[in-house]
Amino acid sequence: MAFGEARAVSKSGSFEKVRTMIYRPEIDGLRALAILPVIFFHAGFKPFGGGFVGVDVFFVISGYLITSVILAEIGAGTFTLAGFYERRARRLLPALFLVMMSCLPFAWFWMLPIDMAAFAKSLMAVAVFASNFLFWSESGYFDIAADLKPLLHTWSLAVEEQYYLLYPAFLLLALRLRRRWAVGLLLLIALVSLAVAQWGALHKPAATFYLLPTRGWELLIGAMAGFYLSNRAAPAKNGPMRHLPGLIGIALIVYAVFAFDASMPFPGLYALVPTTGAALVILFSTRQTMVGALLGSWPLVGIGLISYSAYLWHQPLFAFARYRSIHEPDTVLFLELSLIALALAWLSWKVVEKPFRDRTQFTRRQIVRSALLASAGFLAAGFAGVNSGFASRTGALAETFASIESIKTLRDSRCHTNRRSADQIAQGDLCVLGRGSIPSFAVIGDSHAGAIFEAFNAYPARDPFAFYAISGPRCAPLMNDFRLDRYVSDECVETTRQAFSRILKSDNIRDVVLVAEWPLYTTGYQKGFKNEGDGRQESAALTKDKAGGSTSAAENRIAFGRSLSLTVDTLRRAHKNVVIVTSVPEFETPVIPAITRGVFFDKSIEHIASFAPFITVPEYLARNAEVLDAFRHLNGVHFVDARGIFCDLSVCRSVSSDGRILFSDASHVTEYGARLIVSEVMRRVLIPGDRPREHP
Repeated sequence: MAFGEARAVSKSGSFEKVRTMIYRPEIDGLRALAILPVIFFHAGFKPFGGGFVGVDVFFVISGYLITSVILAEIGAGTFTLAGFYERRARRLLPALFLVMMSCLPFAWFWMLPIDMAAFAKSLMAVAVFASNFLFWSESGYFDIAADLKPLLHTWSLAVEEQYYLLYPAFLLLALRLRRRWAVGLLLLIALVSLAVAQWGALHKPAATFYLLPTRGWELLIGAMAGFYLSNRAAPAKNGPMRHLPGLIGIALIVYAVFAFDASMPFPGLYALVPTTGAALVILFSTRQTMVGALLGSWPLVGIGLISYSAYLWHQPLFAFARYRSIHEPDTVLFLELSLIALALAWLSWKVVEKPFRDRTQFTRRQIVRSALLASAGFLAAGFAGVNSGFASRTGALAETFASIESIKTLRDSRCHTNRRSADQIAQGDLCVLGRGSIPSFAVIGDSHAGAIFEAFNAYPARDPFAFYAISGPRCAPLMNDFRLDRYVSDECVETTRQAFSRILKSDNIRDVVLVAEWPLYTTGYQKGFKNEGDGRQESAALTKDKAGGSTSAAENRIAFGRSLSLTVDTLRRAHKNVVIVTSVPEFETPVIPAITRGVFFDKSIEHIASFAPFITVPEYLARNAEVLDAFRHLNGVHFVDARGIFCDLSVCRSVSSDGRILFSDASHVTEYGARLIVSEVMRRVLIPGDRPREHP
């Protein structure tokens, strides 16, 4: 859309110029440039590592179009809040409700009760424009994997819907002041939102990703572009420099799509790259420019017109395909599903979007009634399934699923929390487990340490013992303030530091057991592991220590090795025996969900091992290469080799030979798996007797 001039009759009867909206095909082309990277990113196509920035481009477009429409209608004297919300309902709800209804039968026939309950909750959240709050609250270790949620992508719609509820009324009030004051207020809010987003991307990434206060600045960039263009004619059409701003804009978007990855703090300052690019295209690209001509070409305009429906369809298709497969579907299937998403998008645009936007076919009253009825239906369906997930659907297998899903893991340990602050630990208030009176050893680490606390606690030793248990999510058991950047709070790092300080000063602590997902701190998350905030896959684990922040994977490994050596040397100088439990296998998919889905589809528990994920020993060794290299440079350390517990000569399995489940998710051991590790630690290390060899 752009602004042109028309003549309208004022209240006094005289003619005055007002701005009217003119269709800009290049904006639809920009939509195509946004939706395709999003689809390819969610399909897992590696070159599109920054494809998630397409959502940021959409936010800028939305901010621009909404502001442009409101200003044009205010200028023409036709703007009303009721009319605005009617247009939004016509634009967004029919296609959204169609996709939600289409998900219902697949969820009914394919989803396990626990996952069906989560889906039911998402139905209710989407119906009340609050799915971003839901998915933010669900982000965490034990939530259903993000890429298995059919309605996960509706978080961005919720952000826009919340913006639509607030922005028009605010704009009307602000425009009662001078126009400059309105623009100044929007600019101030945008700067504050950006500042909070930058801080939040580093300290509260999940909330920052999902919530309006840290996304609002992207919409307001588009709003300010709308203000700018509403006050002047289209950009200059002559001169060679007219092409440059649009080309820079396209270059910024393309750069972000192919150069960004999910390890970047987002949506902080990095998000300025694609959003600035989108703003430049909007402000300076017309049909007379190279970029305008490219984006205005019929293939891109065609994709842009169906981009909203394409966005709605692609996530359910991908999610259900992943859900129905025990292993990640291949690239060919995702390419086929991407084409199906575009085909369904064209169909729903033709049959649903266009008719419902036509006031001659559906009146305002019909739209409102239909929206309320559909919302009530989804709320009712969600409410009915939110507690049990319609468990009766599974018949006799319901008891089996409940048994499998109840298998204990680290969530059951009271010591795997950050409830004890650094100050409490400094005062000696460490978490103590065991039946002895004085702790004689300490187990410290990240969530992989927390997963085995209770197995230590229940170990049937001849003499009672007690131990300190210290762990926190992604909290490396290393000194020198080492951390997995962005995802670990300052309190967690300080708690670890204080815990080491107390252990070093204690004469009673003879042994210190370090347990962690070690390769997490050298090469990042394992293949297939999805970031808690939005399902994006981490490509690197950037870390920091007192020597400075690392900026590459190589520097990251150096920082890890330096901190590991410092930790071991410091403990040994304090006359502590250092025990390191090496890395357990890590799988591409969470184990228990894969097994339960396999049982559900096979209707049998006889082939449980065939549903369980596994990796080969070469894959394990490749994943742990840098860690094992760092271990080899340590002296005087006692190693407990987790590979020997869970792997044979060729394969690392998630289910034992007698059918016992060893892992609950992609890397955390179950209660039974923890007992295997602890038995080895206690038998070979902590109980007097032979020590193992020093290197794994």
